[in-house]
Amino acid sequence: MTKLGTNKPYNIKYHKTVVKKDIPALNKSAKVLIRKAIEQRLSLDPIGFGKPLRYSLKGYRRLRVSHYRIVYNINIEKHTVIIIAIKHRKDIYES
Repeated sequence: MTKLGTNKPYNIKYHKTVVKKDIPALNKSAKVLIRKAIEQRLSLDPIGFGKPLRYSLKGYRRLRVSHYRIVYNINIEKHTVIIIAIKHRKDIYES
């Protein structure tokens, strides 16, 4: 991170399957936790808070939120985080 006041929040975009399938499948308390994590962590410092994935998911990162995982990609040039999937930890890497 740079000096305070110079950090512009990242724009957050969602893949269409996240909007149509992943978010509606979450229970209400999970939605609240995940929204808070996206607003407070991903939009401010997606590199610092997320962990890089490996092997077939190289280039993507993940953020742990309780028992859920948010898989995303960062477009540095456009200052945008693209959320690819939001699922329970037992299901996230199967899709």
